[in-house]
Amino acid sequence: MKIIIHGGFFSESSTSQETKIAKQEALKRIARQSFEFLKSNSALETVVYAVSLLEDDELFNAGIGSQIQSDGKIRMSASIMDGESKKFSGVINIEETKNPVQVALELMKVDDRVLGGEGATNFARQHGFERFSTEIPQRRKEYEAKLEATGTGTVGCVALDADGKLAAATSTGGKGYEIPGRISDSATVAGNYANDICGVSLTGVGEDIVSGGVAVKIATRVTDGFSLKDAFAKTFDELKPFDGFAGAIAIDKHGNMCHQHSHPKMVFASFDGENIEVFE
Repeated sequence: MKIIIHGGFFSESSTSQETKIAKQEALKRIARQSFEFLKSNSALETVVYAVSLLEDDELFNAGIGSQIQSDGKIRMSASIMDGESKKFSGVINIEETKNPVQVALELMKVDDRVLGGEGATNFARQHGFERFSTEIPQRRKEYEAKLEATGTGTVGCVALDADGKLAAATSTGGKGYEIPGRISDSATVAGNYANDICGVSLTGVGEDIVSGGVAVKIATRVTDGFSLKDAFAKTFDELKPFDGFAGAIAIDKHGNMCHQHSHPKMVFASFDGENIEVFE
């Protein structure tokens, strides 16, 4: 069993040592807590659990603490993919919902598995997800002061369970001040992908990640025989011509884990039950 999580890029937040330590401790706590959950649950259930914890922590730009768009509203996106069934589900630009990743899980049960905007929000209400403001004072302060955001905030998780099954989940609060209706990579196969060979979750600039088709490329290359490390290297090389801004985490079916970013520094942690690794 293995688990790896990410919490966006450190550059999106204050670069203070205090913030760095807070994020390190939060990621270590969530990685360990999610691994305990993984012991008695599937990879799919675990990635939703882990990303929910990340959405609930205002240190990260997903769920609580999401960025505010140019019209003053918060719209979030999230998706999950089950490596065993190959099912992908997600919500795009959902509003006033505490845990978008849990709505994505609920969509696994229906035929129309990716919903956007008002449709996603209405689906959430119809399935028991109450209205919830994910705005925090800091985001409102940033918005009112019209501060510039780096657009590199997302959270995600990839898990390998005791039965050798893989799953991935990704959630984002957006880049901040974007045009309403903008779609990020987080609810696409460019930003979140898993099959029975490899699971991948991305963070960074959504437009760059979609242009590079990053998650599905990495997983496809591993499926076709590349090592995880080589699949990462080739895919990230393909981002260089347009200076693509991306960070990725992944696990393959053998339990190999990999993380890489094109610009420093992605915030991540991994845990295998004994050893924990966290960004420095």
